[in-house]
Formats: sequence, structure tokens, C-alpha cells
Amino acid sequence: MRKKIVAGNWKMNLDYNEGVSLFSEIVNMVKDERKGDQLAIICSPFIHLNSLAKLGGNDVKIGAQNISDKESGAYTGETSAKMVKSVGAEYVILGHSERRQYFAESDALLAEKTKIALANGLTPIFCIGETLDERNNGSYYEVLKKQLVEGLFSLTEEDFKKIVIAYEPVWAIGTGLTASPEQAQDIHAFIRSEIEANYGFNIADDTTILYGGSCNPGNAASLFAQKDIDGGLIGGASLKSRDFTDIIKALNS
Repeated sequence: MRKKIVAGNWKMNLDYNEGVSLFSEIVNMVKDERKGDQLAIICSPFIHLNSLAKLGGNDVKIGAQNISDKESGAYTGETSAKMVKSVGAEYVILGHSERRQYFAESDALLAEKTKIALANGLTPIFCIGETLDERNNGSYYEVLKKQLVEGLFSLTEEDFKKIVIAYEPVWAIGTGLTASPEQAQDIHAFIRSEIEANYGFNIADDTTILYGGSCNPGNAASLFAQKDIDGGLIGGASLKSRDFTDIIKALNS
């Protein structure tokens, strides 16, 4: 049975005190709304991770937004998977469109980061998605398949079972645009079919696939009602405790 997850991505927002304050609000609100095996996750900047891990308990899990592709060494400014794990984080976002676009992260690099994350006990939330041009010219299936094949499909079955995938239509991030529930379902079903072709039905059926394109309290319920959408990777709405909690509530509807 695949997990239902709402994961917040704070991106490069909130100083230390602001982050701790917001997270405290989220924990207090989410513990009354989260049902059963549903997971709430906050992926914060590195400066917050240790303090949030101590506050979250079982109600809200903690994730980082990136890790190095190196285990350790003379890499000034980098943060390793081992470091992230050591402060209490359990998840890490990999392959976010902003990392791909602004920092030129390739599928090959992300495959290395994924393996290092898994080796250090972190669960990757692996992002894939197409740009507006790729959507408009009809190449988006090929783009998504390439990201899956080159980023993830070299994993063993045992390792792939630990992956969470997030589909983020790049054209719908920070633009206010959102894929319709039908568009999103079509892509999620395609992703699941590609997983099935490589790892079989059981693994595909158990893989959690999140929607990550401007999901908010107004559209979350209609998105989450789709057969293959198992929750959301939330950007701006995760910076407001009520919005984030309302999105979690939408999992129950």
C-alpha cells in the first residue's frame, strides 16, 4: 500500500527563528489532522534541520532540499548526505527543477546523489517534470522517460522501493498555473506505467507519486482525488501553516 504524503518545500525562505516558529505552528495543527499512515514532511534549509527534527516527533518528518554528490572531502560549501542524516533528517529533495535549471544538475549527477542518499539512510523525493516548451511541442513523455531512466532506473528493485517521485510541471511552478486534475493524472499514470515496465506491477503500484505544481488548498482535493496522485510537494503554500494543514486535510476528502 503506497504512502500518502504532503511534503513542504520552503526553498530559500525564513531565517532561523522564523522557521522554528512556523514549524511549531505546523506541528501543532497537523497532529490533529493527519490520519493513519499519512506523512507530513517539511524540507527546510540546512540551518533549520536539527531544531525541526527535535520538534517534529512522529507528526512531521524532516527533509533537506539538496545534498552533495560527494561523500566527504575538500568541497567547500557542500553538505553531505551523512551530515544531513546526522541532524535528524529522513528525506531529501533531489532533481527539483530549480536545481536542474539554475545549477545545471544533470540526470547523471542526480543518479549519483540518489545512490548516496540511499546509502546514508535518506529517502529521496525525486523530482521530474517538463518545461512549457516541452509541453507545447509534445515531447514531454520522452523528457519524463529520460529523467526516469537516467536518474532512477539503474537502481536495484530493493533500492527503488525506497524512492518517492514528485511530478512537477515546470511551467506550473511559481506561475500560478496548475495542471488540470486530468492532465496531472495522465502524467502520473504514465510515470507509474514506466515504473511497471522496468520493475513490475507490485513495485509500481506501491510507489508514491506526488504532484508538485502550484498545489494549494483550493485545488488539492481535486488533484488528490485522482487515482495515481498520492499527495503533493508543496512550495509557497507550505510557508503558511493554515494552508499547509488544509492541504493535508484534503488527503482525507
